[in-house]
Amino acid sequence: MNPLESTPNPDAAIPADNTAAVSEETSFGDVLRQFEAEHHSAEGAESALEGTVVSVSEDAIVVDIGRKMEGILKPDNPGLPAGIIPGMTLLVNIKGADDGYYLLSTIRVEQPRDFTGLQAAFEAKSVISGVVLEMVKGGMRVQVADGVHAFLPASRSGIREMSDMPKIVGQQIECRITKLDVTNPERPDVVVDRRGVIEEQSAVLKMAAMEGLSEGMVVQGRVRSLTEFGAFVEIASGIDGLLHVTDMSWQRVDKPASLLAVGQSIETKILKINRESKKISLGLKQLQPDPWTQAISTLEKGQRVTGKVVRLADFGAFIEIAPGVDGLIHLSEMSWTKRVRKPSDILKVDELVEAVVLEIKPADKRISLGLKQALGNPWDSVDTKFAPGTQVEAPITNLAQFGAFVDLGDGIEGMIHVGDITREKRIQHPKEMLNAGQVVKAVVLEVDKEKRRIRLGMKQLEPTSADIFIGEHAVGELLSGRVVEVHGGHAKIEIAEGVHARCKTKEEAAAATSTGAPAADVDDLAAMLASRWKSGPSTASGAPKDSLRVGQIRRFKITAMDLGSRRIEIEFAD
Repeated sequence: MNPLESTPNPDAAIPADNTAAVSEETSFGDVLRQFEAEHHSAEGAESALEGTVVSVSEDAIVVDIGRKMEGILKPDNPGLPAGIIPGMTLLVNIKGADDGYYLLSTIRVEQPRDFTGLQAAFEAKSVISGVVLEMVKGGMRVQVADGVHAFLPASRSGIREMSDMPKIVGQQIECRITKLDVTNPERPDVVVDRRGVIEEQSAVLKMAAMEGLSEGMVVQGRVRSLTEFGAFVEIASGIDGLLHVTDMSWQRVDKPASLLAVGQSIETKILKINRESKKISLGLKQLQPDPWTQAISTLEKGQRVTGKVVRLADFGAFIEIAPGVDGLIHLSEMSWTKRVRKPSDILKVDELVEAVVLEIKPADKRISLGLKQALGNPWDSVDTKFAPGTQVEAPITNLAQFGAFVDLGDGIEGMIHVGDITREKRIQHPKEMLNAGQVVKAVVLEVDKEKRRIRLGMKQLEPTSADIFIGEHAVGELLSGRVVEVHGGHAKIEIAEGVHARCKTKEEAAAATSTGAPAADVDDLAAMLASRWKSGPSTASGAPKDSLRVGQIRRFKITAMDLGSRRIEIEFAD
């Protein structure tokens, strides 16, 4: 339905009789007012006047008719158009006067309508003016010419919120005719658009404002909206700039909402203007001193710094060593001994750590930090802490075919070869006797700092047959033994199962005593020779009876024992 169909017919009835009788009690003022009313009523009947609505109330409508006094229309006047607002023009005539006002009535003057101006504006797409009369279904009714009303759709009103539409009722607006059908002059079909005009005017203003902006300029703006990646700030009428989250603060900002609020007034710096795309980049942190300038001037390679872990990445951890200044600890710089697969194995967010500055790149604003350098390399003191012969007690971390790995602390591991696990039997795999997590005792056998290897042994701590023998016997004891080997002046004697002792032969013993003993008596020598002659040779090879032979069993006496070196010395007891 055409919204103009609801326009009322402004036919007005003119009163026929304005004569009034004057009573005796009537005052002079009343007589004067009656006279003026009669006089002006007669005058007004002769011609119609064009008046402009000044104000509208429940009791009266005040109209300026261009005379000394203003006129009054009653709201219930027949033929009065609907939606009377200040600024509207009406055709009226004067009925009389009362209390300083002309009494008016509306009249209908039949005259042909001229659509020439509207037709020209429609064809040229010119901007015209109109007065918003009232809200109707789907939009508003606008007076665009005398007696010509147009329909303004709500979607083309230029108002975003429906609740704001009543605010423009009674206001003069600029619009453009988008439809004009005057085949029925009494009911012309006119549609206007205000939104397009506003957008064009805004574009012109925006272009003018853009011309006045330049990179590096500091401008005042208002935060219009917030997103995950930044904030849109209105820095001029219809001109927004993007303040990216990375340009809000020298410190890391997780969410723009944690720093800014919608409607907040802020001062920003224009970083970049793309006049083709009409995009503007803004910066907030650029108005503050760059903390990197101070940091680079005070930091030096090798310096120890303390900072907080602010972020973990796959390749390392970022440490805030000053407000807005982060350094990176790479995975390879986290431990001397462990192979770190991810930073969370060593560090956690918000943890305070001490690190060493490894490298500074001012141009790239990068600082490389080392965590392991601050802790010290445990391999530097391993040769003194784990010298060969040192006994350790530690848990097994891993089992392999060739041996077991033991955790010696500070990330240092030692290895027990499968052959050094036990003396009791020969094993093929460490798992035959050991389990991961089992705490074992071992002795350090070898340390190689260059290759970062420590060799351990368990069997070396097991008691040997010699240890047991020494614990159960004493020096001076007599015992039987079997000759195992004879080397010159010494012999290897088996004195128990798996236990061997060292014994000097009688010839070596005699030679040793003869060097320090007095010369033997001639009679003694003669007696010894006679005894040997009588007994004859003891072996087929002609060896004397008292010489040692492999396999021979003799009696011996223990002369010395050393538990540390497991050394036992004996001598002939017969």
